[in-house]
Amino acid sequence: MKKEAITVQMDAEKLRAVKRYMEKKDADLEQELCDQLQRLYEKFVPANVREYIDESADIETPASTLSKKQKEKIRQTAEPRQADEQ
Repeated sequence: MKKEAITVQMDAEKLRAVKRYMEKKDADLEQELCDQLQRLYEKFVPANVREYIDESADIETPASTLSKKQKEKIRQTAEPRQADEQ
């Protein structure tokens, strides 16, 4: 599924404080924010809509979700097989 970035504004001093205290607890700010967004998604998006989105994500073609390096690796491993078949 395609990812999008969001930007959030926060008072600089408060942000420094939360980063400092999260580091002391070995917590990752980005991961914590992602977890909170997931909770918001589950709280506000109806279950049937979440199910539809999950099913749509499963239907996406695998090739379109692969990175360029992954596609290249697949192509390279397929080439020796094609040569063996000839």
